[in-house]
Amino acid sequence: MENKLPEETTFQRLRDRIRLSYAQKIFLLATVPLMLAMAAISVLVALQARSLADREIAELENRLIAAKRTELQNYLALARNAISKDYGRALPDDEAAKERVIQTLAAMIYGQDGYFFVFDYDGNNLVAPRQTELINVNWSGLTDSAGTPIVDELIKIARRGSGYHSYLWHKPSTGDEAQMVSYVVGLQDWRWGLGTGIFIDDILETVTIARSETEARVRETFLWIAGITMIALLLVFFTGLWLNIRERRLADAKLKALTQRIFDTQEEERGRVARELHDSISQILVSVRYTLELARRRLRTGDERAEENLDAGIDALGGAIQEVRRISRDLRPGVLDDLGLGPALQSLIEEFGNRTGLTVEFETVVFRNRLDQDAKISLYRVAQEALMNIERHAEASHVSLRVFGHKGGATLRIADNGRGIAAARAASRQSLGLGLRNMQERIEQLDGTLRIMSTRTGTIIEAQVPLTHMLAPESGTDGPKSGNGTARERKSA
Repeated sequence: MENKLPEETTFQRLRDRIRLSYAQKIFLLATVPLMLAMAAISVLVALQARSLADREIAELENRLIAAKRTELQNYLALARNAISKDYGRALPDDEAAKERVIQTLAAMIYGQDGYFFVFDYDGNNLVAPRQTELINVNWSGLTDSAGTPIVDELIKIARRGSGYHSYLWHKPSTGDEAQMVSYVVGLQDWRWGLGTGIFIDDILETVTIARSETEARVRETFLWIAGITMIALLLVFFTGLWLNIRERRLADAKLKALTQRIFDTQEEERGRVARELHDSISQILVSVRYTLELARRRLRTGDERAEENLDAGIDALGGAIQEVRRISRDLRPGVLDDLGLGPALQSLIEEFGNRTGLTVEFETVVFRNRLDQDAKISLYRVAQEALMNIERHAEASHVSLRVFGHKGGATLRIADNGRGIAAARAASRQSLGLGLRNMQERIEQLDGTLRIMSTRTGTIIEAQVPLTHMLAPESGTDGPKSGNGTARERKSA
């Protein structure tokens, strides 16, 4: 157990060091597929190029060797024409004719290394003008340095009639071993194999050069692909860097704007509370003070009307207490925490109807303890903000508020028959826009949606929170649902 702690600590440190930032993850997400694609393209191009080049080189080699074989047949046709007079008329045991044929073939040399050779079927060499050391020696069983049989194979081909044979042979002009292709025909009457050969080292050299050029082109293609990949990676890197800087600047600007909006909202709320305190509480308290001072003066003089002044002051203090409760309820309604969203909205719209004189309609289902705290507060603030906008800008005569749950979550729907947002916004653009933004941001914090549908005949604001903010149902009811105008309650099944 004592040795595991340092190992775990080292592992955690290593993991923390290699932990990638969000920008690095985005960069890897963009570059790794690009690199894999480029690598796959490179391998595919290389394989295709090498396969095509191998086919072309093989075809070139076959064409060149075919040309050499045709050349060998032509040479051998000349040789047979040259000996046809002596061979065609001679008997199998005509030694004089054989000697004349040997002399004729020995004199027929061409090019730098070309000549005709003759082997009898027993393996004895009869003609080899450029390598006289081979003449009158039996070379049966001769093989080249690679182990390929030479004389025995040539005799076998001659017995069959004619054919080609390739093997390594010492080049007369240089003495070096090189690849040679021979063409042999059989002189069956004399049991001779007559043939000639051509060295194809020039063909092999041509093929080697072509193969080297192909490899060079493949390497060049790899370098081009690597260069393009590097340029693409640099482009992705610098583009990502530019986007990152740009997004950070935009994020900073949005953060500043959001901070300023929060400050503006706070100042607006403070100003509203200050105005309400000044316009209601302050005036009521000043009135109470004057009333109590008048009562005190009348008590000192024994005036019987002092009791009336005390009653008026007490009534005014009661009004101040109610006003303080109203302001406190607007800031944070206690009924929202105690009874739930339904009663809080009912109280809000009833007070709205009493204050404004508008016809209001409220409809809900049993919502007690069905929404979490964040959802209840957000929906209540959306309703509060919407009713405030209706009171200030809509010029409506009828307002309906409906809140209900469903399979997708919960929905708050507020509708009025006012002049619509477009006309209201023209009259008071700043305050109305701030209220709508506040509603939008509150619902977005819950991963919900806010829809606003407005025409010249009214506006509908619909806020929906997802099912994740719904709690398990509990027993109990929200109490009666009623309000000014028309009020209804719908029980959920």
